[in-house]
Amino acid sequence: MPNALDLLYGAGLLVASPVLAYRLLRTGKWRTDWPGRLGRAEALGHDPRPTVLLHGVSVGEVAAAEPMVAGLGGPEGRGPCRVVMSVTTDTGFARATALYGTHHRVVRYPLDFSSAVDRFLDRVRPDVVGLLELEVWPNFTRACQDRNIPVVVLNGRLSAESFRGYERLRRALEPSFKRLSGVSAQTEAYADRFEALGVPRARIEVADSMKWDVPLPDDVSAAATDLGRELGVDPSVPVVVAISTGPDEEALLLADRPPDIQLVVVPRKPERFEAVASLANWHRRSRGSAVLDGAAGGGSVPDAGLFLVDTMGEAEAATALADVVVIGRSFNGMGGSNPVPAARLGKPVVVGPDHQNFAQMVGALVEGGAAVVGPRPWSALNEILGDLARRDAMSAAGPRVVDEHSGATEANLALIRRHLPGGDGRAGTAGGARL
Repeated sequence: MPNALDLLYGAGLLVASPVLAYRLLRTGKWRTDWPGRLGRAEALGHDPRPTVLLHGVSVGEVAAAEPMVAGLGGPEGRGPCRVVMSVTTDTGFARATALYGTHHRVVRYPLDFSSAVDRFLDRVRPDVVGLLELEVWPNFTRACQDRNIPVVVLNGRLSAESFRGYERLRRALEPSFKRLSGVSAQTEAYADRFEALGVPRARIEVADSMKWDVPLPDDVSAAATDLGRELGVDPSVPVVVAISTGPDEEALLLADRPPDIQLVVVPRKPERFEAVASLANWHRRSRGSAVLDGAAGGGSVPDAGLFLVDTMGEAEAATALADVVVIGRSFNGMGGSNPVPAARLGKPVVVGPDHQNFAQMVGALVEGGAAVVGPRPWSALNEILGDLARRDAMSAAGPRVVDEHSGATEANLALIRRHLPGGDGRAGTAGGARL
């Protein structure tokens, strides 16, 4: 039976439906997995092992979960737990399927209507739920509490902006946070914010970010070599790679690019590929370097030194091609992208001023000499490319800083294990008091 929250969700959707319909049609996202979003995941068969549901919204959380999946699910899915990965976005679902789909179940996370949540939990039947970074939904946490399923937040992050938004709705959301059985926060500041929203302090610990621990693909060097050859990148000419770029950033990079520097751009979202392609006459990965690409030039030969990786799953390979890496979504107010893979690969990192989503990691890389922050990307890029000694020092610093901050995954694994059946973390209480 629908509850008051369901009615509120329904009213909100009704009011917002014209805007939502326009966005779904414009982006093509109306083709999404609607049965999955309504909780109609494929039912899991019997497995004597405890089932751990790990949930991530999109690509970033999905990638950060890789060490967790390995630690719980073991090689080829034969570990002590059955791991199920749930994802919200289409791009995240595709990435999760590529990373985990061979040995683990990947499902769509349901909309927070009580009927969808109940159907989902009936089919997945988790023994414990790990929410990556946040995603604390009222109906979901209430349903888990009703079923005595502990819910914990892993790699917890609450930015100042998000916290302000949650604070405005604190009276409505506080019960959901009180239901949490545990939180592993990335920083003390995040821990304080979780406590302020209702999580008892005794259930909160601080363990840094798991994104420091995300491994690189085993074949990243070979993949980079293949990608560079197939695109037509000249290994004798400096290469700047811009990773996970967002709106306006590609134009910013194109405007001031020196003609003797090769630029490789990897947009974060596939729905932007064509818009980015229209900005210049690129060598496009999706079409092959030998194909004449008329994106902006009416069928003319692509411009020398401009490469667009308009495919999915090749960000690490593109990063490995670089002499210097620019971190996207940090020059346009979107909060930045993850700088750790570039640093782990030993690439000097340039970050824009809008990196609040990764402030702790960027700060550590800057302090360790592996990254620089500035409002104009080419100002920093030209300085680094023109100073070989500095470039070498930054390259050496990146892996060192990453290693210094590694280890958060084990703390997050311990939190999950404590709440498995037979653990010592009040498993089965789903946060204790009935709310």
